[in-house]
Amino acid sequence: MGSLMEPVPRHQCLIYDGPPSRHLKALAAVTRDKLAQNRRCLYLNSKPMVAGMRSYLAATDVDVEKAIRTGKLVLVSEQRHLVNGRFDVGQMMLMLEQALAAALRDGYAGLWATGDMTWEMGPERDFLKLVEYEWRLEKFFAGHPELGGICQYHAGTLPREMIRQGLIVHPSIFVNETLSLINPHYVRQETFNPGMEKNPKLETALTQLLQPQD
Repeated sequence: MGSLMEPVPRHQCLIYDGPPSRHLKALAAVTRDKLAQNRRCLYLNSKPMVAGMRSYLAATDVDVEKAIRTGKLVLVSEQRHLVNGRFDVGQMMLMLEQALAAALRDGYAGLWATGDMTWEMGPERDFLKLVEYEWRLEKFFAGHPELGGICQYHAGTLPREMIRQGLIVHPSIFVNETLSLINPHYVRQETFNPGMEKNPKLETALTQLLQPQD
């Protein structure tokens, strides 16, 4: 899926199936490394997943309580980006922009964030806004080299069309804590055409990505 000699883009996607907890260990390992690089880390997910992340981080010798107390680690389970229960692209982008600005203002090298896209969409599950959000996010990444992160796409809770679109809009694919790949299916917004997500090659790629990594 790309040469490992190329620099891996900072806007990544994790596409997976099965229990979300399966990838907590890998995400915790990456978070630990980003904390060690003096980056503020932001993790957005449900309360059970936040609790799981705390446990896995503690298992990697991260002083979780200190990291939270000092603001180096931010764990979010409240969906404050929702407006009247619905996902709002502008509100979510504003939250990320403010979080990056605050991290830099507080003396960190940057902000690293990861969140579950199903959780971010909220109870209304307005998936049509997902692609708009990802395009705006990719543009924000391009203009802010201090930002990095992983968007988590769960094949069991997101429509297949959204999973294929998620693959298209991310320049890099996160496999595990030691392997990230350049995404050959990435399409820049200015060259995107409706219907590209129906390409059979995307389904083949997803089948490969969703194979158990254990």
